[in-house]
Amino acid sequence: MKSRIVAHAAALGFDLCRVCPAEASPYADSFRQWLIDGCHGGMAYLERTAAKREDPRLVLEGARSVIVVAVSYHTDACVSPGDDRNSRGCVARYARFRDYHDLLGPRVSELATLVDEWGGPTVRSRAYVDTGPVLERDLGQRAGIGFIGKHTNLISRALGNWFLIAEVLTTLELEPDASEPNRCGHCTRCLAACPTAAITAPFRLDARRCISYLTIENKGPIPEDLRPAMGNRIFGCDDCLAVCPWNRFARVGRLLREHALPGHGQLDLIELLGLDADGFKKRFAGTPMLRPKRRGLLRNVCVALGNIGTRDALGPLERASRDPEPLIAEHARWAMAEIERRHQPG
Repeated sequence: MKSRIVAHAAALGFDLCRVCPAEASPYADSFRQWLIDGCHGGMAYLERTAAKREDPRLVLEGARSVIVVAVSYHTDACVSPGDDRNSRGCVARYARFRDYHDLLGPRVSELATLVDEWGGPTVRSRAYVDTGPVLERDLGQRAGIGFIGKHTNLISRALGNWFLIAEVLTTLELEPDASEPNRCGHCTRCLAACPTAAITAPFRLDARRCISYLTIENKGPIPEDLRPAMGNRIFGCDDCLAVCPWNRFARVGRLLREHALPGHGQLDLIELLGLDADGFKKRFAGTPMLRPKRRGLLRNVCVALGNIGTRDALGPLERASRDPEPLIAEHARWAMAEIERRHQPG
């Protein structure tokens, strides 16, 4: 049965497929303390669903196994932040493809349906793609997909850092794979690389300082003291992933390479600033960049222009400072002041 599942996962385009028991997480205490310390920021749903995340059997009654699949989003040509000569904003690598929820969701659901069919009438399964109340990285480590690095992300010896995961919880008992031990050694490159010092200690991330959180999950203003460190990043951040030495094993994924968005790594900031609500939806339909909505993305664009923009950006920013959305208007005013300060004579 397990061999059939692994083979079908490969046929569906997944690069890895592993299994772990559906048991309580050994990291439940540290996860609870992380929540108590407020490191989840405004992601209140993590606190509301904490008990379920700690034990998949509370998500699916009678769960015996968790099937974890992975898909690489590595590409041969990856653009990194830093090209600020033409007022362009950098987008995280995973968002340079069509929305992974749309691409992985139907496939992992098909896998769950087949598990039910193959397992018999008493078997029940449930599929998730970054949507369910589960500790995905914990499950990925326990299934042997990879190990949780000091940056708190999964690292695979086969895929490096550039991959996404999804899960199938099932009442079917399957032979588990060996869990993956930590292989970071003495390396601390990811801690040193974080622009905002969000990795406060090995294996501990304060989301409130993380650029990925600030530009995507955060619904409010970006703290002023963190804005300069964002540089030209407008959607996510890859810095801690990019410096990991395990990336020497990364390989281009079979599934996502057909859904890449050419030129999506660096976007024209002035063009983005001119998008109205309809233009925003049309521009980013079917991509992960819809998630922060227009107000969130243009907030990020204003910060990037405040960091790298020239006087040519002042006109568009002045118009943005009159935007009906207060979040955009406030960040536009900040950006204008930063540009004026940076270009003062002498």
